[in-house]
Amino acid sequence: MQLRFIGCGDAFGSGGRFNTCFQVMSPSATVLIDCGASSMVALRKWGVDPNTIDAVFITHLHGDHFGGLPFLILDAQLVSRRTRPLTIAGPPGLRARLAQAMEVFFPGSSGIAQKFTLDVVELAPDAPATVGAVSVLPMQVKHPCGAPPLALRLTIDGRSVAYTGDTEWTEALVPVAQDVDLFIAEAYFHDRKVRFHLDLDTVLAHMDVLRPRRMILTHMSPDMLGRDLAGRFEVAEDGMVVEV
Repeated sequence: MQLRFIGCGDAFGSGGRFNTCFQVMSPSATVLIDCGASSMVALRKWGVDPNTIDAVFITHLHGDHFGGLPFLILDAQLVSRRTRPLTIAGPPGLRARLAQAMEVFFPGSSGIAQKFTLDVVELAPDAPATVGAVSVLPMQVKHPCGAPPLALRLTIDGRSVAYTGDTEWTEALVPVAQDVDLFIAEAYFHDRKVRFHLDLDTVLAHMDVLRPRRMILTHMSPDMLGRDLAGRFEVAEDGMVVEV
């Protein structure tokens, strides 16, 4: 399995980074984790063919994590001429919010019949599920967004990757991270405590229970981006590809 950070930035483009979007590539499936508003631009920048994407897994319904979906869907219909099925899986409320987003950005677009099968799957929090070739554990975390926010653990071809999404500390992160091959953790600040977000000190304070095999930090504010973390932590960069 490989993972490419299509975008690893926060909502505000800190450090010139694209919104959150990770591409997971495995023999059985190629999927995205989140698809923030800038993701279509980022996919083009990194030379990713949208037609190779089997599914998109969404952590929560904020624009920097799901706002790229209308563009992805319309690109599939009008530009990339997609014929393969596409699955979009995320928290309860995803189906209605996606239709609303499409109508806000492109009025009338939510009613257009696609020339490919588009399947929107709403994941029940804290209940394991299977989406195509992917086993997914969606755990509800703490980040108000009008729908249950999720941390996600995906397993494909025997390898696993997990992402906190945006959240303050919650015990729900433990089953997501324990013994996972790659844990992608929000580290919005270094030690400043902000409601509904993780800081690096808090993540480190819980490593004895999280116990991932490998961790990469993401979704960093200027506070984090301005610090010298080299040699101490793995830090995501837009376009970076890692083996899982």
